Amino acid sequence: MGFYVEQVVPRIVNVACGMKPAEELRRRVCQGLRGTVIEIGFGSGLNVPFYPVTVTRVDAVEPSDVGWKLAAKRLDESPVPVRRAGLDGQSLPFEDDTYDAAVSTWTLCTIPDAVAALREVRRVLKPGGTLHFVEHGLAPDEKVRRWQRRLDPLEQRVFAGCHLTRPIVEMLTDAGFTIQDVDVFYEKGAPKTMGADSLGVAVSPG
Repeated sequence: MGFYVEQVVPRIVNVACGMKPAEELRRRVCQGLRGTVIEIGFGSGLNVPFYPVTVTRVDAVEPSDVGWKLAAKRLDESPVPVRRAGLDGQSLPFEDDTYDAAVSTWTLCTIPDAVAALREVRRVLKPGGTLHFVEHGLAPDEKVRRWQRRLDPLEQRVFAGCHLTRPIVEMLTDAGFTIQDVDVFYEKGAPKTMGADSLGVAVSPG
């Protein structure tokens, strides 16, 4: 499992999350980002082409060395400076009230304690700072939820701890965020069990 998780899974995620249908969602998520930004679960840098010119710097939190290496070409072409600045979303090595904004795309499913990570993001955001997110999680329909519960153990084994049944909006509010806007939908081209997305902006009230 060590080799599979460390070497194979980042490459699968790079391909699966880099498909064309996800690009418009990444573009939507990155709209409105400004100033200094922290990105949780940077992966292979698939959001880099969509950072707006209003972003002055991105600090990337990413535990996978392979993911960071896969990001090299995107980083070379990025007009926004990006540095790898952390490895664990549950324990961020930054001072309180550091960032203007944060971004998380399909990341909360794999963090062992996602609410703890969200509390850390809120801590390092300035009062009024925004978390821009798109995450897959618990579906809005009970029929799909039943299948998610059945498939969740297999999903976790195949995709290194990825959960299908996390209630995204509830986790954000539990961490102290205020939801500014959210769109819940099934992602085009993806099975409903894996493509029940929540996309929006949450605010750290300070």
